[in-house]
Amino acid sequence: MCTRPSHHNRARARKLLLFRHVRSKVVLVSEADKQLAKNSPVLTSHANLAAVYPESLGYRIKRLVLGRPYVTEQLSGERLGRAIALGVLAPDCISSSAYGTEEILTQMTPFIGIAAFALVVPIMFVIIGVLLFVTLSYWDVIKYYTQAGGAYVVARENFGPKIAQIAAVALLIDYAVTVAVQCSAGTNALTSAVPALTPYALKITVGIVLILVFGNLRGLREAGSYFALPTYLYVLGLGTTIVLGYYKYFAGTLHRVSVPSDSALGYHLGAPGSGPLMGLAFISLLRAYANGGSSLTGLEAISNGVASFKRPESLHARQTLVVMSSVLAFLLLGTALLAHWTHALPYASGSPTVVSQEVGVVFGYHGSGHLVFLFVQFATVLILYTGGNTSFNGFPFLANYVATDKYLPRQLTKRGHRLAFSNGIILLGVVSLTLIIAFNGNVNSLVALYAIGVFTGFTMAGAGMVARHRRSRDAHWRRGVFINGFSATVTALVVAIFVTVKFNAGAWIIVLVGPIMYLALLRFNKQYQREAHAFEASATSAPMNIRTNRVVVFVDNYDLATERALQYCNTLNAYSVRAVHFDIDPMVTRSLETRWGRPDTASQAISLEVVECEDRRLDRAALELVADIVRDPDVFCMVILPRRGFVSRLQRLLHDRTADSMAGAVMQIPRTAATIIPFRASRRRLAEGDLTEVPISDEVVRGGLREESHLEADVKLAERSGASVPIGGLRERNFVEIAGRVRAMTITRENGTSDLRCMIVDNTGSVALIFQGRSVVPGIERGTRLLVRGTVTSLRREAVILNPQYEIVAAPASED
Repeated sequence: MCTRPSHHNRARARKLLLFRHVRSKVVLVSEADKQLAKNSPVLTSHANLAAVYPESLGYRIKRLVLGRPYVTEQLSGERLGRAIALGVLAPDCISSSAYGTEEILTQMTPFIGIAAFALVVPIMFVIIGVLLFVTLSYWDVIKYYTQAGGAYVVARENFGPKIAQIAAVALLIDYAVTVAVQCSAGTNALTSAVPALTPYALKITVGIVLILVFGNLRGLREAGSYFALPTYLYVLGLGTTIVLGYYKYFAGTLHRVSVPSDSALGYHLGAPGSGPLMGLAFISLLRAYANGGSSLTGLEAISNGVASFKRPESLHARQTLVVMSSVLAFLLLGTALLAHWTHALPYASGSPTVVSQEVGVVFGYHGSGHLVFLFVQFATVLILYTGGNTSFNGFPFLANYVATDKYLPRQLTKRGHRLAFSNGIILLGVVSLTLIIAFNGNVNSLVALYAIGVFTGFTMAGAGMVARHRRSRDAHWRRGVFINGFSATVTALVVAIFVTVKFNAGAWIIVLVGPIMYLALLRFNKQYQREAHAFEASATSAPMNIRTNRVVVFVDNYDLATERALQYCNTLNAYSVRAVHFDIDPMVTRSLETRWGRPDTASQAISLEVVECEDRRLDRAALELVADIVRDPDVFCMVILPRRGFVSRLQRLLHDRTADSMAGAVMQIPRTAATIIPFRASRRRLAEGDLTEVPISDEVVRGGLREESHLEADVKLAERSGASVPIGGLRERNFVEIAGRVRAMTITRENGTSDLRCMIVDNTGSVALIFQGRSVVPGIERGTRLLVRGTVTSLRREAVILNPQYEIVAAPASED
């Protein structure tokens, strides 16, 4: 069993990596031909591609802003223990206690005034009852889905992918609204602590979302004690407030908040009348219950992150789920009871919040009490903003799942510069910012969009588990059917209530957008299926009986782009090669004819054919010419189109895309293929007016320098490779010891035998290892770190080591 290197050894190994990188000689591309002439016919130089082929300006800006790219091996993450997992995965759920009680009161105080405080606790008990059954439902989900157990996966496995898109739409909306609600609520908590910031609340919220987008594009990760800290600070602060509030209430020292004026509240405070239900319309009670349901948001986070727990994942995740739900229930009931005792009223502006008033009453606003008040408020701010950040982890992964199932564009499956799903992060940021600006950062207005998506996800998860239990009928399946069925029924009832009572308040947006999104996902999938069917049909079509391959290269004028295309034509070994120029401008044609066929050029062996084009429709002229060539069913025509690439956007704007349009036209013809030969001049040469290809054709380029990521495997390799030599300095017929990483593997079969070819690289170069007569070498795969000993030889001018001795230093990075 391998032991983890000490901190001292790890630091020493990193220094060794840096030292080896500095001491190794990097041979520039322009010196590769000198090495061939001076040393041996074995190519061991490694070009500094950053100098020869500089990165684009856009990429350099991205790198400056986001930092150096992460390598794929850094994708594997550290598994979480229960304590850290609770802090990392629970912020969205636990932080909802900061506004759950307030959302109930906002629906009742305008109707019955302070009589609402008599109903807030009973309503909260009902919500906690729903919390119990939803928790039991997800407890069951985690038991059977130990890798990814969100509502989408449960619905897909039990109802099929089409029905699962209902859950996908609900959860995608939920994630977007979560960012808006959490960040807006966090800003309300901030302005409650610092009232002077109230006029800038919307700008602060927008700024926080932009920071979250930027941070996640840089590769912010959930795992880590820093992200768990706000959760524990919040639970400590608010939990202490609740416990001390209980003590003061029973001691008779807990005072009520003075009732502010209607102008301060921002609405008219209703009158209680002679009884607590006097003046209360039944619809307002339902609204209060539905609004309070927003307290359960984020409950699915544990089931979505089961795979990130330490083994046994299911057990640890279920234990963490119970703790999270218990903490949430304690905080919800505590804040409701404090509101009942203190009569803390909600304000239309959202600031000060109900919770901040409760904290002020319990600890006071002066002296040490004020310091505690500030601590609790800033802990609330941190957990609410952190809760908003959890959506930037959940949304991109859900979008990736849905896109992998071909119900969303495939661009959402691609990882970006820092291994994050960048397109999903940007999309979530744009949608959440749109919601925040549209609703002016008002939490009460945003909640109208919130619970529909959340509880639809709960409903789909519960219903999916009912279907699973009825299908499997394993031990205790009836209990599972009851628990999940009751959970699905209750949460579906909440959705129905919410749609009914909050329709005019904004729920109509979800009722309208949800079905449109669902139909759009189905339309995307249908399009992908059609494309797959079309390509499969093409692949199984009858083979073409081709006897003759004819090549046609379309030329406009004679330059390096044309020369490159003609050189390519000469390598094709075709039956005939025709160079065709469409005569549109007589002066251009004469210039082309004058330069054509000069000695030591590719055009010397190819005749130029000038064809008139009276209507100047180049794409149509190309189509007709090629169609005439392939009228013989035994003929296949390859069309070669030189294309000039330009560096700046201005240059691209000044030139058309004729090659693309001609290629599109000729591809309609059967037995035809179009190949575009791109040529891109360097910015330096264009500035000097000397359009010379860089690098020139006889220079050798063999790869680029791999940035060290200092993964654990790299550190181990550096510790073991003190006597090894840089690969870039290998010489033929020398017995050497090298250390590196397996980058590529190929199995070659010839004369009935198989050889395994592995490309091993370090900072200075690459060399091939060939294991003759073997197609598999146990333990060697892409990413494996090796120590290799053997004699360098030459195979087709490339450095190789045949049947080397090897030692596996470290396996590729994995989730383990």
